[in-house]
Amino acid sequence: MTRLMRIDNLLSRSAAKIQAQTDSDSARIDAELLLLNVLCKPRSYLYAHPENKLTAEQTARYALLLERRLGGEPVAYILGKKEFWSLDFEVNSSVLIPRPDTECVVEFILNLNLGEDSAVIDLGVGSGAIAIALAHEKAHWRVYGVEYSAPALHLAQKNARRLLSSDKLCPPLFLQGNWLHCFAANSFELVVSNPPYIDGNDEHLKRGDVRFEPRTALVSNDRGMADIESIATQARQCLKPDGWLVLEHGFNQAGSVSDLLLSLEYREVKSFCDYAGNQRFSVGRV
Repeated sequence: MTRLMRIDNLLSRSAAKIQAQTDSDSARIDAELLLLNVLCKPRSYLYAHPENKLTAEQTARYALLLERRLGGEPVAYILGKKEFWSLDFEVNSSVLIPRPDTECVVEFILNLNLGEDSAVIDLGVGSGAIAIALAHEKAHWRVYGVEYSAPALHLAQKNARRLLSSDKLCPPLFLQGNWLHCFAANSFELVVSNPPYIDGNDEHLKRGDVRFEPRTALVSNDRGMADIESIATQARQCLKPDGWLVLEHGFNQAGSVSDLLLSLEYREVKSFCDYAGNQRFSVGRV
């Protein structure tokens, strides 16, 4: 017979197992999110009723989810969702998991003095996190997204339909393609991208959540700089005068990205930090 455990005891034991087997820095949160999925309750329920016990069915369902997490699978893929910009995005293994640090990119863009009818484009749109967050905040912006992967493109379109109001004046337009190849000169006030930027030999690819994420969205040639260089070169033509390029990159790539932008004659080149204090994205203006 399955032993039924109290919520507090179950969470403590589960968090310890997750920490031991995955080296997660959010083991307790991981355990809570999995349990909340089983209970269909708000997080406050766990603290208001720590003495409650799961039913046998709930215990069995939780055990299956926990087993997947102990195998290293990210919680976002297990649950099929991830919050970004206070919006619940559907995610799966065809897209990168949206990270809180990318919200710094969204914040920067929203603080730029762009016109009400600006055209902006997100390259490598993935789940649609950046593009949909911008469309959610700027009702009159014309937001575009480009994605090479058909499954990822389908997911971004699905997220846009679900998360954005159906009466939005300018719904985002997501297209399948390769960066900016299909766009004319002087098309956009802003180009933003969180492109592949990891060197294929980087040891971090063997650790944590990235082991389960699509390699094509992570790895780039030329020590991780090939796609960044392609985007920066193409954006130089597609941006309108005074338009902005915003590029997310690795914590140790700010110098290389800034040098690249300066060599392409971008102005006002600067790098900015994420919530952890790492230089996470760089910008330039044509």
